[in-house]
Amino acid sequence: MTLFFVTFGIIVFLVFIMAIGVMLGQKPIAGSCGGYAALKVECAARCRNPCLRRRAATLRARFSRRLK
Repeated sequence: MTLFFVTFGIIVFLVFIMAIGVMLGQKPIAGSCGGYAALKVECAARCRNPCLRRRAATLRARFSRRLK
């Protein structure tokens, strides 16, 4: 039973360290498969540099709210 707790503790520690690395690195998680590029998605919902189509849709939504 001690071996189980030691192994579990090591795994939890490693996951914690990886989470800290992701938070401090400020990089999106891409994975070994390429992340969004592998899915042929142009950008995520809140990406830093949205595509032209998303920018246009955002501007249209903002102006339509102001007109109401």
